[in-house]
Amino acid sequence: MVQGMDKIKTDDYCLTPISKNRYKIDVLSFEFNKTHGITIQGCYFSGPQQSWVMPQTKKCLEQFLKLFPSKPQTEMKKMSPFEKALKDYSDQLILKRYSENTIVVYKEQIIRFFNYYSKKDPSELTDEDVKEYMLFLLNEKKISFSLQKQVISAIKFYFEKILRRETKKYYFEIPKSKEQKLPIVLSKREVKQIIDCTNNMKHRAILSTIYSAGLRLSEAVNLKIADIDSDRKLIYIRGGKGKKDRTTILSIELLVLLRKYFKEFKPKIWLFEGVNGGQYSKRSVQEIFYKALEKTIIDKKVSVHSLRHSFATHLLEQGEDLRYIQKILGHKSSKTTEIYTHVTSIGMNKIKSPLDSIDMED
Repeated sequence: MVQGMDKIKTDDYCLTPISKNRYKIDVLSFEFNKTHGITIQGCYFSGPQQSWVMPQTKKCLEQFLKLFPSKPQTEMKKMSPFEKALKDYSDQLILKRYSENTIVVYKEQIIRFFNYYSKKDPSELTDEDVKEYMLFLLNEKKISFSLQKQVISAIKFYFEKILRRETKKYYFEIPKSKEQKLPIVLSKREVKQIIDCTNNMKHRAILSTIYSAGLRLSEAVNLKIADIDSDRKLIYIRGGKGKKDRTTILSIELLVLLRKYFKEFKPKIWLFEGVNGGQYSKRSVQEIFYKALEKTIIDKKVSVHSLRHSFATHLLEQGEDLRYIQKILGHKSSKTTEIYTHVTSIGMNKIKSPLDSIDMED
């Protein structure tokens, strides 16, 4: 940590140490947000945190302060139209009790929408502006179906809940056709390779927990010690997707690993805690996964969520009932779980290709 540097807060940004290696830079003003003028090596924008992350070194700090000189924070500051719109938007999401993940996603999309019309007051944006923006995203940015849904939902929330307008135009409707993409699944051998390539006991325990219980990333970092029921061999998921509680299985092998991990790291509240205590970040888990993946020879475009896909597929291949898999995963609809029937190898190994019955030798 840079000596004497705890926190810098100005009218434009708030620079806060989040670990011994990194700063988090929270953007507070529209003007600063528009510039995106960060050219510091190793500095990147974190979507989940909605902030910039910068290496915590004296050199990087000096570069940052040179680019954006610290200004005294005023006690009373009149909010710009952008800031007021964003504050109203954030407040309403909280009042409506939207999940933390949804709030992050909606705010990210509405900020991009506001920035596209940077010379306009957000309260003066029209349906036609939405149409133009959506066409830009589809034609120029080539956004996916799922991202298109996020953008529409985020903007619709602003028009209906903040501006109190009706949104009946066709470009506010969710597209009917949906991309049919199958999840990328790792084999059991590949899962083992990734877990074996982790650096320490905590990293191994985190990835093993996600795979062995079929957890979402957010569910894994939200686990508390009290959520592990070793007697009943269950893991309790509190406030999962849709704010629903559920239980999932606790692997015997995982329980042995967690006990070793617990003795070494001694977490206090959260099952997985950071170096200085507190909840482990999702970003850190992603870094663990990708660093381990790089050490393998696996040539698949996978993410942490692929461990959950693999868990479900492997259960199905073991002959487990689809209804129980649906319950364990926390899927509201069985149709969501049925996607794994398209990637399982059940029955496929019994089907013989016609090529195998042809004598290919001259």
